[in-house]
Amino acid sequence: MTKRSATAPTPFRRTAGLLAGLALGVAVLAGCSSDGADTDCGLDACTVTFDRGVDASASILGVEAKLIGAQGDQVTVEVAGEQLSLTIGQQATEVGGFAVTLESVTDQQVQIRVARNAGG
Repeated sequence: MTKRSATAPTPFRRTAGLLAGLALGVAVLAGCSSDGADTDCGLDACTVTFDRGVDASASILGVEAKLIGAQGDQVTVEVAGEQLSLTIGQQATEVGGFAVTLESVTDQQVQIRVARNAGG
């Protein structure tokens, strides 16, 4: 007769834990999609890097973010259906329960950060 330690995980428990972890990862990633943009999302915030010169948009945290235009260090984006004008160094602009900031602007890309408001 073989005795098993009560603390040793069984193959079933290991598999169940792995599947639960994968399901959580897929659920988090499933909330983001993009066209002409790259996204880097956590639970409450996403950084979106838009390619300039294309029709760039991303679906993040349950809302749509689009690059409308950029000129110099001023950028116009649409987040949650509202257009915002952002500049580098400006405090976050609040829209639809989110705080939006302009992180960087180059000739090729525009990067914004969209975070859920703590009170929203």
